[in-house]
Amino acid sequence: MPRHPLEDTVVPVPTSDVPASTPDAPATGRVTLVGAGPGDPDLMTRRGLDRLAEADVVVADRLVPHALLRELRTGVRVIDVSKVPRGAFVPQERINEILVEEARAGHQVVRLKGGDSFVFGRGMEEVQACQAAGVPVEVVPGISSSISVPELAGVPVTHRGLTQGFTVVSAHLPPGDPGSTVDWAGVARANTTIVLLMAVQTLPDVTAALIGHGMDPATPAASIENGGTPAQRVLTGRLDEIAEVAAAHRLRPPAITVIGEVAAFAHTAHPAPAATG
Repeated sequence: MPRHPLEDTVVPVPTSDVPASTPDAPATGRVTLVGAGPGDPDLMTRRGLDRLAEADVVVADRLVPHALLRELRTGVRVIDVSKVPRGAFVPQERINEILVEEARAGHQVVRLKGGDSFVFGRGMEEVQACQAAGVPVEVVPGISSSISVPELAGVPVTHRGLTQGFTVVSAHLPPGDPGSTVDWAGVARANTTIVLLMAVQTLPDVTAALIGHGMDPATPAASIENGGTPAQRVLTGRLDEIAEVAAAHRLRPPAITVIGEVAAFAHTAHPAPAATG
């Protein structure tokens, strides 16, 4: 069985091993939410690196650049709170508790997330949990993967003469799912670049819905896997075929799909299909 990417670096998620002070006791530590960017550690902000250098505890997501964790000073604890798609995960409520517990124990805590903490990263929930507990909290923005990953694949999300805006959508729920709040008809009619996050499994349903709501089936599309890393891979096709292309080439998370005329700028055509069997 393959090892988890953080397995050699982390300590287990604590349950009750960190003594929390009473709710009325002053917080002596603090929590900083840091966006780590799209995957290349060189794209981390300077302030984010400074906060990591000061950290006693780092609470890390699955998609953070592992090189950043290897460069932490000796003695820093790394707590893995990864959420694996359709697999193991640490509940958000438990993550909130960990942040508060560690800060109340007097630690400088960095909550390290891929991309930006406030773009589908539940960052505001963690800020609110810290504020409710009286724990000082800071937010250091990160470069959002919704813009940077297409850019690293040669795709501008806006381009003069082609599109005057872009729409970023979480597609972890397919169109028609009772839990989805996305107006897919509105997205299809908006005439903006569409950037889909968490859409590997739902891509067939999403593309069918967009076409059903009037989008041109020949609209260019590109799916970028592992953006900002040496394993980056770009698959291209039309709107009516990108889901089939992605399946044939075994597209895997993390991946972002861009739909719109700008996707034609993608600089890497899709490779030959992976061997089966």
